[in-house]
Amino acid sequence: MYFFVVVCTLAAGPRGASADTIFLKNGRKIVAAHVHQRDGQVSYETASGEFSLPSSIVDKVVRDPASTSSTAGTSQDRAANLPIAPPSALVLPADEDVARQTVHDGAISGHFLRELESEALANPAPEVVSKLVAAESAAAQFKISAGDFKEALTYYDKALRFAPAQFGVLVESSYLHLRCSEYSAALDLLAQARRIDPDSAEVAKLMGWAYYGLNRVSEAVTEWKRSLAAKPDEQVQHALERAERDAQEEVTYREGETAHFQLRYNGDAAPELARAILDILETEFEDISSTLQYVPPEKIGVILYTNQAFADITRAPNWVGALNDGRMRVPVEGLSSVTSELARILKHELTHSFVAQKTGGRCPTWLQEGIAQYMEGQRSARGAGALVAAYQGHMDFSLSSYEGPWLNLPKETAAGAYAWSLATVEAIVNDDGMTDLDRILDHLAAQATPRDALRAVLRESYADLADSTVQYLRKAYL
Repeated sequence: MYFFVVVCTLAAGPRGASADTIFLKNGRKIVAAHVHQRDGQVSYETASGEFSLPSSIVDKVVRDPASTSSTAGTSQDRAANLPIAPPSALVLPADEDVARQTVHDGAISGHFLRELESEALANPAPEVVSKLVAAESAAAQFKISAGDFKEALTYYDKALRFAPAQFGVLVESSYLHLRCSEYSAALDLLAQARRIDPDSAEVAKLMGWAYYGLNRVSEAVTEWKRSLAAKPDEQVQHALERAERDAQEEVTYREGETAHFQLRYNGDAAPELARAILDILETEFEDISSTLQYVPPEKIGVILYTNQAFADITRAPNWVGALNDGRMRVPVEGLSSVTSELARILKHELTHSFVAQKTGGRCPTWLQEGIAQYMEGQRSARGAGALVAAYQGHMDFSLSSYEGPWLNLPKETAAGAYAWSLATVEAIVNDDGMTDLDRILDHLAAQATPRDALRAVLRESYADLADSTVQYLRKAYL
């Protein structure tokens, strides 16, 4: 999001709710909601979606009676932002014996997997291949539990080499590609899955997500309608409604394309403005990619609106000047060239695309907005005094208040959230350049909670980071 008006009035945002904690035998832990155990699997929900892992790798589950997990959000929240929740129980759970031999002592047994692979190469009988697929799936699910989607995909890929028609593995693997914003790779797998089960609601659901990620909105609408015809799904319904609004609005839009962007713009906008925007975005793409050490795998969608169309489509509060919900949505009414303000907005929203994709959508909003403001060139000089004064006056600056969505915040509260988030990111960068920020993003990508990521990289709690931020503001500006 881009917040047009910088205000120094500060207020605390809503508190996040607590959640259950899954402790793995390898020492890692997962903070999640709706944790339940059955059929040798532990299923749970996080901000990244719904997952499961073998019970054999779980040490214990500590439940919080008040658990409602603000990070997971409601089904409508998740659908509004895409991605959609993952397929459920499609890969057959490995039997306990195979799971124990595949994953034990907090690690995957490479020796056991190699033995099974050698056996399957020598004798690809159905029962041998089935055991191998179960073992590779158990290894993949273990990696998913650790937040390592890329490594999980390598195990699913091995399973598919021996069992290319394994429907569950195809769909689970496609979901992981979607989580990594690799929409084209996901579509290839889903096309294979559709040949096996042409009427699958899950396949249509995920194909809709892939098409939407590729900015092929009309095809996303078709797939989500197909999914709903097969099985009602509240998330798909909300996603479809938004995609239909997009498709209806964009039906007469012009298009432009570069190496990294697909642009659509209202017919009233000047083609010269569209071309200039694409030129600036390509330049900023290289800068942000170098700074954040990440390259998005697919072209980024950019939509240029009139002011009214932006309000109608995004339904965002009036303090929002632009929005990035997977596509960069920017109102440009009345502009014939790229102003300095528009250039800042474009870099801000483009930064969101990088951060969201690099972390698999796990970055808390305060860090997202702090980095986006920092990358666009904003600094805390004008608001430093008010921030420090409010902190000294015991204003609550707990960053946990700002982890979730901000669109429901009042304007003054949002202004405070933006100001404090920028100051916090400045303080982090001041200590060790962008290195610490990159490391925090990497920890978030590996499914660490924001608190755990901060402790791992900065050795600080939220309270410690607040103190460090105030010290930075005093030293830098006051």
